[in-house]
Amino acid sequence: MSAARLLLTRPRQESLALAEELARHGIESLIEPMMTICIDDDARLDLAGAQAILLTSANGARALAATSPDEEARCLPILAVGCATAQAARDAGFRSVTAAGGDVDALAALATARLQPDSGRLVHVAGRDTIGGLSERLAAAGFETKRVPLYDAVAASAFSTPARRALEAQALAGAAFYSPRTARLFAKLARESGLDSTARALTAFCLSQAVAEAAASLPWNRVSVAAAPQQDALVAFVVSALAPGR
Repeated sequence: MSAARLLLTRPRQESLALAEELARHGIESLIEPMMTICIDDDARLDLAGAQAILLTSANGARALAATSPDEEARCLPILAVGCATAQAARDAGFRSVTAAGGDVDALAALATARLQPDSGRLVHVAGRDTIGGLSERLAAAGFETKRVPLYDAVAASAFSTPARRALEAQALAGAAFYSPRTARLFAKLARESGLDSTARALTAFCLSQAVAEAAASLPWNRVSVAAAPQQDALVAFVVSALAPGR
């Protein structure tokens, strides 16, 4: 290969932005979303009695904007799981946005530090298959949290032809994974396609230890975890490993 090539498994919108950032460091990308985001156009968000909105993904921020055009939602405090999600909320026009440290534990800690249980319920905007136990963590601190699914992340059913060919030809240096579900979906498709052995030539770049554990069912050459569960940390890690001259 003339340049390192990384498989990007995030939904297309996020992968396009990530590919642009990596390209500035001389790293080529192949976008192969493991999930397609479908916003529920019929969903309605009840914010009566809410003191804040919790966001655990940038997709949640975009779904919130699409389903809540009124000023009530845009004026409520928003606590976002990390900087990328917070920026997506700001880009969508929300005014009072605070970012946590990049994972559900950090978001729960931010909520308990900034909010009071008797000031109103918390509304967690999420996908239909969200995991992580945010509501349980906050309930232990006395908060009432309502999880509202505003979008669905539809899993890919097979690899695209370009991705399959790249895997077969060993034309990739690695794959980037941001969630346990994405890592599990990739592993499932690899096994179903008879391509699980191709992982032996790849590095799995994982956002967190939980993601790495989900990816571990494949025989990777290496499984690497970012220094912090944030996109900047994962990008820096990828650049340190794959950028030309490194």
